[in-house]
Amino acid sequence: MVFLWECDALYGSNDYLRLLPEDESTTQGRSEFRRDYGRLVHSASFRRLQGKTQLFPNNESDFFRNRLTHSIEVAQIAKGIALMLNKTEQRLQDHPIDLDLVEFAGLAHDLGHPPFGHNGERALDDCMKGYGGFEGNAQTLHILTSVEKKRVSSGSIDGSTNSMAGKSEVRYGLNVTYRSLASILKYNSKIEPRRSEYDMLKKGYYACDEGVVSKIKEAVGQQDNGQYFKTIECQIMDIADDIAYSTYDLEDAMKAGFVHPMKIYAMLSDEVLIRKIEEKTKKVMSDVTIKEIFGALVDIFQVWGSHDEGEDTYKKVAENYATSERIAKDGYARSAFTSDLVELFIKGISIKIGDSLRFAKINVDRNIQVKIEALKHLNYLTMIMSPQLKVAEYRGYEVVQTIFRSLSTDDGYLLLPDDVQQWLLKTQCSDFRMRAICDFVSGMTDKYAVEFYERLKGGGHSIFKPF
Repeated sequence: MVFLWECDALYGSNDYLRLLPEDESTTQGRSEFRRDYGRLVHSASFRRLQGKTQLFPNNESDFFRNRLTHSIEVAQIAKGIALMLNKTEQRLQDHPIDLDLVEFAGLAHDLGHPPFGHNGERALDDCMKGYGGFEGNAQTLHILTSVEKKRVSSGSIDGSTNSMAGKSEVRYGLNVTYRSLASILKYNSKIEPRRSEYDMLKKGYYACDEGVVSKIKEAVGQQDNGQYFKTIECQIMDIADDIAYSTYDLEDAMKAGFVHPMKIYAMLSDEVLIRKIEEKTKKVMSDVTIKEIFGALVDIFQVWGSHDEGEDTYKKVAENYATSERIAKDGYARSAFTSDLVELFIKGISIKIGDSLRFAKINVDRNIQVKIEALKHLNYLTMIMSPQLKVAEYRGYEVVQTIFRSLSTDDGYLLLPDDVQQWLLKTQCSDFRMRAICDFVSGMTDKYAVEFYERLKGGGHSIFKPF
């Protein structure tokens, strides 16, 4: 099929098409992107995000964010960015960014997140290196186009790779529009189907979904020729994710008593830490300097006033420490601190429109970008890499890998739910069987994965509770 598209418009008729053609909605006033939004929020994969860790394990406190609340916050920030750009950019006033689509991207961006964070991701990728690999962003696309149980066909369409090997049944997942799929396609690279055990985890999309990705690119307006491919909505989602991650994870860490502004301020004297932040930031901003990073973090965490000459030094230090403690412990002060950061970061965003509106580049003011990147990597190095959280992640790696290996034995499929068993019995293709097992394990919540693991190892409370 050859698609026609409007190169100078933000949205064209092909953006609203789907892998499996459907009749238009009979509900008046609901756009195609709003239909996609509804399908997402009613899906099981979206619902299960409430049981997946964002920073701190869910059983530590009901206050801490999980992947679901994080996704809601990303969607809200993304919508705020889109509203601002629609109002401030002249060309977008005539062709505004669709708010439903931007919210969809924010809500869906972590759909493929496995249990136990990046260690769960690494465990699944290690198990799947000979069968196409595993990666959270690739899994998000795979869920939307194959795993979720909304649309299925007994036939096949040209170029589809969602069908079971040797069978005519094709699963289309939520069967959302091509433009919605493009809004979560962050990495324009295929993950090789066969990788050695020493290969690092690679971001991209699965080889089994290559045909789907080609159709997305063809419909949205750019042929699959290796060029840059990231729609304006995807870019907005990406920066919104960075903003949410860098600020709200910090809020959770302050609530947990991990840090307060003065403690972080003191960390800035650690030259090794600053150099690690510089190394990570250079992957996005190759010319960034240590001086810029240090200055950005000082600006963020210097939450007290200047010291006047002649003022009692000891008294001022005590007041500064009290201010820092209050921000960490007082809900009003903590909320104001993070809200001010989010507002500051959003105000630093603009857009550079070239030949195509749909691929217009989102720009971030350099000073703001340094702040976002430095804060993001500071959070990672001081909290996610802390001994307390690494213990939980290390345990998660073992849990995920043990479950996968148990299910992938000759009779391991008998441990799977009935519908998954029936799906696997229809084929002998090892790649397909391993991918189906991977889909099942990656969809587990943290709690369910631990429960499944304990039942395998003899520590479960019941053998009758269904899987």
